[in-house]
Amino acid sequence: MILRKTKTKPAFTIVEVLLSLVIMGMVFAAVALAFNASAANYSQNESMFKAMNTARQALLRITTEIRTAQAVALIGAGAGDDPDNSQCSILTSDSRDITYRFNSGDNTLYLDDNSSGSSYVMCDNVTAITFDRTTVPDDPSAVRNVRISMTVSVDNLSQTLATATVVRRNL
Repeated sequence: MILRKTKTKPAFTIVEVLLSLVIMGMVFAAVALAFNASAANYSQNESMFKAMNTARQALLRITTEIRTAQAVALIGAGAGDDPDNSQCSILTSDSRDITYRFNSGDNTLYLDDNSSGSSYVMCDNVTAITFDRTTVPDDPSAVRNVRISMTVSVDNLSQTLATATVVRRNL
């Protein structure tokens, strides 16, 4: 009787299987961390984009109103003047008396209609805004142009927008 030696089929050992499972676990963990970081970054960028878009729209409206205004109030303590450069009062082309006012308490830019007493939210997440006015050389009681700088913050990101406009009636 001849004994035949049976051939063993090649296979993985338990150590090789466990080692491959550990390596695959580390790779999946790295992919999951990268995906999570990407999703968090996307969410933060989307929030900042929305805040910046709202701020740009507010600045566009403000510059349009100033450009076509009948008058822009000066900074000072007199009647009709603004107490500081964080707000800007305007007599619009259609004779409405409005004020763009920044409230640092709630980080919001408001549009106040002084004729009706109404107040509207223009932009949230505003941490600072300045309205720097330049007067007409021959008439120091008339504003010639206004430079506006607005800082918008979401989470720990901050972006500053700046623009300038000329009051066309005072050219």
